[in-house]
Amino acid sequence: MKNEAVICDREWKIKEECGVFGIIGKEPCDVARKIYFGLFALQHRGQESAGIAVSYQRTKVAYYKNLGLVNDVFGDEELKLLPDSKVGVGHVRYSTTGTNNVVNAQPVVFYGKLGRMALAHNGNVINADKIKYDMMKCGHIFQSSTDSEVISARINYRIQDKNVVDGVIEACEEFKGAFSLVIMAEERLIAVRDRLGLKPLVLGQTPEGEYVVASESCALDAVGAIIVRDIEPGEVLTIDTDGNMESRYLKNIDKKACIFEYVYLARSDSVIDGVSVYDARYECGRMLAELYKIDADLVSGVPDSALVCAKGYSDVSGLPMVDAITKNRYVGRTFIQPSQSMRENTVSIKLNAFRNNIKGKRIVLIDDSIVRGTTSKKIVDLLKKNGAKEVHMIIGSPIVSYPCFFGVDMQTKEQLIGSKLSKDEICKAIGADSLNYIPIEYLKKACGGQGFCCACFDGIYPEEVEQEDLDKFMFE
Repeated sequence: MKNEAVICDREWKIKEECGVFGIIGKEPCDVARKIYFGLFALQHRGQESAGIAVSYQRTKVAYYKNLGLVNDVFGDEELKLLPDSKVGVGHVRYSTTGTNNVVNAQPVVFYGKLGRMALAHNGNVINADKIKYDMMKCGHIFQSSTDSEVISARINYRIQDKNVVDGVIEACEEFKGAFSLVIMAEERLIAVRDRLGLKPLVLGQTPEGEYVVASESCALDAVGAIIVRDIEPGEVLTIDTDGNMESRYLKNIDKKACIFEYVYLARSDSVIDGVSVYDARYECGRMLAELYKIDADLVSGVPDSALVCAKGYSDVSGLPMVDAITKNRYVGRTFIQPSQSMRENTVSIKLNAFRNNIKGKRIVLIDDSIVRGTTSKKIVDLLKKNGAKEVHMIIGSPIVSYPCFFGVDMQTKEQLIGSKLSKDEICKAIGADSLNYIPIEYLKKACGGQGFCCACFDGIYPEEVEQEDLDKFMFE
């Protein structure tokens, strides 16, 4: 029996990424419904808006997008509005750049040099404002405040002699930052991953022979597709309706995949760049048990992303894994809000403590990260108010000390408790009896080795971030 307690945490963790999904096949079918299932599997990556665009009669595009969760935006009637098609793209969003309104929802659908096109984007192009300003001086008009519209406009601007792929490559060579794209043009699907491979993108195939591109492999599972391979860093992959593929590559490829995908962002059942997210988190737990031997009665994980890490710790340490807290599943990952004020004023996250499980117990509590610190403080307080004798926190990532400018909502040092306080000071601030983090080299090893962006932990950015870009992020 559990004793209910409420945590009104207006900033549960950090904002996610976005999720993109594209599909192409030989015969027209209800691709909108398949995209819907794919987006539903990617819902954890964005909860502000959802959208689907499909091509029909070769040059026409039908689309629908709105604010809200996938199953709120799309009912049966909305899906029936989208005609059968050979190709379509979809998107779930949180606002890295741009405000949360329907104008900024994706996919971006536009009339271009080749007629109707649609684009869905995950990431953050840090020089988008410069490109936008230059284009506006030349007379270009923009409807939204997103970098995704800038990407679309620049691609269209660079298209010459009716060659869309050349336009995509020329435009992407100009972009700095993170971008995984799925583009629909002329009944072709174009998948692009930035030269650093910061954001994941995977290729799959359905039993019917359709090719699918998605942010995570869990979306392939949702439509019965098997993994073919990951889109490589810097790759521009074009697929036509006959299943023909052509790969071209951007210049200066240097893989620096976001390691925070494995720590927290991705679903645990996904596979990214050939590495199981579940296995990476489990291995982190095993390593933590070897590093930090705590005299305690039980181990528990903060739901949901830390549960696998807690299992690894339990299996090695011999401490039983026991539920200490549970999250109201119907609230969702409501920390995904477009501003700190909304996190602080509009959202209540309800966590319940299992009082009978923890009363009088010394708990090893595993979490994936501590970003702002307010959530950890309230969880520790909740456990102790419900009878826990001691709470020893162990974190499956290093201290988050530096802001991220590439699509994760950690854009200023002021947001990060690790940029201001030492480990012992953080421990005191959150009220834990002890606090330990996994060393960065152990985390890299658990995630498959090298080739990662760990800038939020070590301050080594994969691309130079200029002062005016920093000022923009500070302003936003």
